[in-house]
Amino acid sequence: MGHETHPEDGAAAVDFQEVQATPEFQDLRRRHRSFVFPLAAFFLLWYFAYVLLADYAHEFMSTKLWGNINVGLVFGLLQFVTTFGITAWYVRYSNRTLDPIASSIRESIEGHEHDRSAATDEETAR
Repeated sequence: MGHETHPEDGAAAVDFQEVQATPEFQDLRRRHRSFVFPLAAFFLLWYFAYVLLADYAHEFMSTKLWGNINVGLVFGLLQFVTTFGITAWYVRYSNRTLDPIASSIRESIEGHEHDRSAATDEETAR
């Protein structure tokens, strides 16, 4: 009731396991992970360092830098700067490196290179 897959649906006919096994997809996955995992680890370490310093190094975090601005406030604001910086870096990396590979994979899928129903249609036409 509305959840059945229809053979004319292109996505239903694509062998996604075959696509995932291609060297192009493996390269895309490797490039994505090699960028995302180290940056995620870096950010988590940076975030937890901030939390731990705020909890256990009160004197250091309350050190005045100028006026009412202290180390804790600067570190807190740097959390936002880091988040936006990582986001901008990822978008740039994705646009330059990941998106061209993903587009190529998408075109091969839409071009029925991995389409089981297109292969069956070709065999029956012979």
